[in-house]
Amino acid sequence: MGEADRYIDYKIKRQRFTLGQPDNALVWLFVFNAVFFLTLLIIKTAISVNDHSDTAFFSKVLPWFQLPAGISRLWERPWTLITYMFSDVEVFRTLSNMLWLWAFGSILQNFTGNKKLIPVYLYGGFAGALFFVAATYSIPSDKVNIASASLLGANAAVMAVAVAATLIAPTYRFFRHIRNGIPIWVLTIIYVLVDLAGVADKPTAFPIAHIGGAAAGFLFVKLLENKIDASIWMNNLYHWFINLFNPTKGKKYKPIKEKVFYNTGNRQPFNKTSNVTEQRVDEILDKINQKGYDHLTKEEKEILKRASEE
Repeated sequence: MGEADRYIDYKIKRQRFTLGQPDNALVWLFVFNAVFFLTLLIIKTAISVNDHSDTAFFSKVLPWFQLPAGISRLWERPWTLITYMFSDVEVFRTLSNMLWLWAFGSILQNFTGNKKLIPVYLYGGFAGALFFVAATYSIPSDKVNIASASLLGANAAVMAVAVAATLIAPTYRFFRHIRNGIPIWVLTIIYVLVDLAGVADKPTAFPIAHIGGAAAGFLFVKLLENKIDASIWMNNLYHWFINLFNPTKGKKYKPIKEKVFYNTGNRQPFNKTSNVTEQRVDEILDKINQKGYDHLTKEEKEILKRASEE
């Protein structure tokens, strides 16, 4: 078992469900999906009660959220490039997507920090939209009417997260305490088959959109392996926007020196071993959440290793 595995074992043992942190990217993805789903559900219910039919909802309300296949309609509603990947009206599909997002998203966040997950999700959604529109125009089908065809749901975005997590942590195993666990690639194959089976009866543009999301996740990791981080500009844009409303913008603060705890005991001077304290471990876990496990120092990795053995 490697140090990364020890870290994950320790973290799971201390906090079995890590979505309680306010700066957790996975939490925000869940929140956005839940808000859009509940908003559409409330509107749909209200219209159904008044009109005794869902026709008005699907013809007048939902088109403002879903991605149109027609370029002219998309040009009129460019915001649907984002809203479609957070919106859905099918309960089962929404729950399924959120379950898979939690499974793969938590892994990706544990290994890469808190700043990669949302960009991967968005890249997957953008790629799915691009592939969907391109396939609608390039692949003739009697089932597709470009004027009315549309894409809705987080499938392409979640597909990107699944592929990225699998490439980032190819040796990761789920349920490691049961017969050495299930390799992540096995679960990924199951997910891809289930996802594509769900759109098997739809025009070719729909499964191609999901494949486009997978391609985005693959490309993101390959660029990362070549020292090209495609998430930087998104994070910089986010911080720039947030700082527009920050009254302390421009003020410089000196970095606070990291607290270090040593217990020399009867050892030789300069042969120091860090104590495993609750505060020190929490600081290391926060650092992993922000930057990823690979950014830990040798000393910090040793602390987590010893903490997992206590």
